[in-house]
Amino acid sequence: MRLEPSVLENRFVRLEPMDEAHRQDLRAACDADPQTWTALYPYSMVGRHFDEAWARFYADPAADRLNYAVVVAERCMGVSSYLGIDPANQALEIGGTYYHPKVRGGRVNPSAKRLLMAHAFEAGARRVQFKVDALNARSRAAVLKLGATQEGVLRQDRVTWTGRIRDTVVFSVLAQEWPEVRERLDARLAALT
Repeated sequence: MRLEPSVLENRFVRLEPMDEAHRQDLRAACDADPQTWTALYPYSMVGRHFDEAWARFYADPAADRLNYAVVVAERCMGVSSYLGIDPANQALEIGGTYYHPKVRGGRVNPSAKRLLMAHAFEAGARRVQFKVDALNARSRAAVLKLGATQEGVLRQDRVTWTGRIRDTVVFSVLAQEWPEVRERLDARLAALT
């Protein structure tokens, strides 16, 4: 498996490797929903927390992380990333996803995830996984709607930045499942205007 950072695009979104040019738009997107950061994310990117998170995740990302700015109408409206990239096992996670509230619940997430999964499987991935906070019903439903299989719950998996202990639900799509998942996603996206 060999992933190269590149621009990924379809008719609804453009995913660009995250860089300094996206920083202020991402800050504005994060500040648009402080409640979500407090309730559901293991770290915060709101207000005074943004610069520290930017430095940790985006300014100099770990070798097993590849971040994408989710661009809608020429503006960064969120982020989604490859995490835990493991070439030896041909596996990775798609996560670290956040969208401005204006673009949630429509075509952006399935479009972005379609691009990311296709890129991963075309690069030789055998397994793509998603990990979601058990309390995040909206994201759990979205991952199932993408066509992923729920595998189980990692109990007391993480301590969030607020001190809450998080259970994490794990989902996956395997390479042999991808053609069917892709076909359903393509049909879903074709029906959107």
